[in-house]
Amino acid sequence: MVSCSHRGPAISLRRRPPDAKADTLPNRSTMVAPIDFLNMHTYFDALVLMYRVTTQLAAKYHRSEDLVTIREHQAAFSRAVGAKDALAMIATNADFHLAIAEAGRNAYFTALFKGLLDEGRRILRLYYQSYEDRLPRRFVEEHDEIIAAIDTRDEAGAEQLSREHARQIVLQVQKLMVRGDSLDIRL
Repeated sequence: MVSCSHRGPAISLRRRPPDAKADTLPNRSTMVAPIDFLNMHTYFDALVLMYRVTTQLAAKYHRSEDLVTIREHQAAFSRAVGAKDALAMIATNADFHLAIAEAGRNAYFTALFKGLLDEGRRILRLYYQSYEDRLPRRFVEEHDEIIAAIDTRDEAGAEQLSREHARQIVLQVQKLMVRGDSLDIRL
């Protein structure tokens, strides 16, 4: 987080945490840190793993109040999808999955997943743009299926649904990054 004091924002940015998404340049201006495309595959591996682990643990360890919170975040996500509000979709999707992680009762996994979700916000913007910010309703329904599996304590089902959910996101982003066709023009 950047906090401004009487000394100005540049001083505050120098004290930013190492995982912040802004770089301070030698001339003291700032810019958004670049996305590390060369290591994107390792990010995706970690992301899919954390979707699976946290959802499975939520199915095992959740409490009834966790389901209330998870459903509230799902309702907010559904409203954002209906409004075609990409920034709200990104925020409410992260809140939804973080609530699931918290229901799994492992603070270490939750912290790791939070970092991955935060890092993925810019990538998710590309993902939603690939659908022209009109996310198919089936993704809202996938969240509902995940909630149902957690609610019934179906650990295997929760893990499988979250794996498929995460892999779909990864495949869509990968498809965006690598065009399958090439420019075929006569010179």
